[in-house]
Formats: sequence, structure tokens, C-alpha cells
Amino acid sequence: MPKLSKQDTQIAKLIDLEAKRQKESLQMIASENHCSPAVREALGSVLTDKYAEGYPGKRYYGGNQYIDMVENICIDRAKKLFGVEHVNVQPHSGSPANAAVYVATCLPGETIMGLALPMGGHLTHGTKISFGGKFFNAVQYAVDEKTHLINYDTLAKMVLEHKPKLIWVGATAYPRFFDWKKLGEIADSVGAYLAADIAHIAGLVAGGAHPSPVPYVHIVTTTTHKTLRGPRGGMIMVTAKGLKKDAELPKKIDKAVFPGLQGGPHENAIAAIAVCLKEASAPAFKTYAKQIVKNAKTLAEELKKYGFILMSGGTDNHLMVIDLRNKNITGAEAQDLLESAGISANRNSIPYDPAGPFKPSGIRLGTPAITTRGMKEKEMKLIAGWIDEVISNPSKAKKIAQEVKKLCKKFPLPK
Repeated sequence: MPKLSKQDTQIAKLIDLEAKRQKESLQMIASENHCSPAVREALGSVLTDKYAEGYPGKRYYGGNQYIDMVENICIDRAKKLFGVEHVNVQPHSGSPANAAVYVATCLPGETIMGLALPMGGHLTHGTKISFGGKFFNAVQYAVDEKTHLINYDTLAKMVLEHKPKLIWVGATAYPRFFDWKKLGEIADSVGAYLAADIAHIAGLVAGGAHPSPVPYVHIVTTTTHKTLRGPRGGMIMVTAKGLKKDAELPKKIDKAVFPGLQGGPHENAIAAIAVCLKEASAPAFKTYAKQIVKNAKTLAEELKKYGFILMSGGTDNHLMVIDLRNKNITGAEAQDLLESAGISANRNSIPYDPAGPFKPSGIRLGTPAITTRGMKEKEMKLIAGWIDEVISNPSKAKKIAQEVKKLCKKFPLPK
């Protein structure tokens, strides 16, 4: 970055240090990934200079003829990749996308439902400290205390009792498939909108490594990074079932995004999303998505051999949540210890966690970023051994950090 280095040496140096950190360590935070250089080029393009309030063909600023073409390409690619009827690509990220769904479908004070945050759900799905819980009557459902799975019979009873206007399905720390068909039937039993938040699994859905919610839900929201390998952004999609329920739903969604919640869209990010959607449409992406899951399953099984307790007993997707209580270490301590060994993970609450959110009992691990580097089952077995070694004997962290560097050198970041 010659121009940045000359203009602002302080920021340039910090970016270089972060690049070095990513290059020489394993990024195993489930919500992180490495996007392609092509995506980063689009993100850093001159499109960042353009204001484009409104939508293609209906802008409030001039000079948007090429911007309109970029946004329309992005929309068309998303519609084709996910098989949906309408897509809004303007949300700045996942949380604003979810906020727009509330605005489009509910009035303040109406009842909504979502998986509770301590159970693996997302902050925006009704948590009291977030807008979903502040402005709506949020009823939270949980996972089963023994299996750590969603009990669909229990959920169906809750839905019949509370009759929500909107039901969220999606998670940040739920390692299993969702039964979309059953969820659709539950929502239909009370005429509720069913919104699938696939922020974590969008790339797996696009690659055929996770069942798609599209035939069974009305609305789909997602971020565009994580398993989809794009820039940080968001999308809201309306399905054929959504159109059948409410023909005006696309218009309501669009108005909720702009002018309801946002001003000018980040067209540089939208261009980068378009690039990642093209990448996700290639045959190689299906292989990649399936390898993410293979890697997660292998890592999970290897960790179990070392005595680690996994929530729900394993994983169907890209992540796993580990209960560390039998290892006599907190999630926060494990996060810091693994970081010192060159392995980035994040502390995470486990269902029914007796500890608080700042020192939870678990950690969350994910395989998207290390799969992007080309690592496969063999490397997962090696990494599982390192994780066990560090947790069991912290004095070995420095030695393992050197081994991690050697592995990362064999599997460089995308160029």
C-alpha cells in the first residue's frame, strides 16, 4: 500500500501487522473468513465515492447510470443463486437487515419470537437489550436442556400460545440443521411471518451443504461475509411463499430499508457482494462449501477423542460449541490461551450456562477461514491435537505457535 504508507504511516503499519497476524495464525472464529482479492478490489474501488440514495431507476442523485447496473447485477445474481423472488442488497450488515424486517412486518408492541441469545440465537431476534426486544413483545424459545437441540413440539406449543406476528429462525452458535419444513408448518399454524436468518450458513446453503429454507419461509436475511466469503454487508430476500402471503412484501421491505432505516447505500460493498455471488455460483464453490462441513465434522470428532464436550454432540455445519467445564478452564481463558498459540477462537456461552457472558463456560470454533486456505481433514486432526495440547499444558503455547506458523506457510491466504 504505497500511497497509504506515505500518507498515514501509523494506520498503514497497523494494517500490515493485522495482515501478518492473519497470515501466520489460524482464524477459527466461526463468523470470519478470508474474501478473495477480487472482492477486496471492488470494495476499495471508486464506487465508494458515489451517493445513490434510492433504488435502481429511482435515485435522488444524478450520475448513477453505472451504479444502477452494478446493483441490478448484484440483485439478479442473488435471486438466481438462492432461488428467491425479490432481493434488497442495500442493508449495511445483518442487524440492519433484520431491523428492516421488523419495520416491514410488525407494529411496535406486537409479539415476535426468536431463539434466545444464551441458547445460540442472535442478538436481534428478541434479546431485551436489542431493538427486537425493546420495541416488540419478544418471546424467546430455547434448546432442549439435555440434547441442546430445538424441540419442535415445544416450539409449536409456544407458537400456539403466544401467536406471534413474526418468528425468527437462525443462530450464531447452533451447530445443527434446521427443519425448515416443520418450522414452516408451525408458522403457518398461526399465520405468522417466518424469517430465516442464514447469516452464518448462507455459503453452505448456496453450495448445497445445508438445506435451503427458501421453499418454506417468507423472508430470508443474511450477511454477505462468513461462509459466503464476501464483504461485510447484508441482504433481505422475499420468497415465492412470502409473495403468496403478502404481494406487497417486497415494497414493504424496500421502504423499510430506504427511507425507513438507511440513507445512501454503500455501492462499493454492493459491487463486492456481486463479485462474491459470482464466485459462489461457480461449481468449485460447492466443493468448498462441502469441505467446510467435512472439516468441521472431522475437527469435532477429533476433539471428542481428547475428551472435549461438544454441545449437541457434534455439528452439521461449520461451527461447534465446546463446554470447557471438564477442562477446568473458562471460555475467556481458553480464548486468550489459544490466541497465544496462534489459534483465534471466541469465548461463548453454552446453553443453560451457569457462568456469566464475560467469563462463559465455552468456546466457539469454526472452519470457514481455514478451509478457504485449502486445509482439509488431515489438518483438522493436527489442529485438534494442538488445541488439546494447549488447553492441557499452557506452557506449550509458544511451541505450538511456531508449528501453526509452519502450517500457515503451507496454506497461504488467497492471492
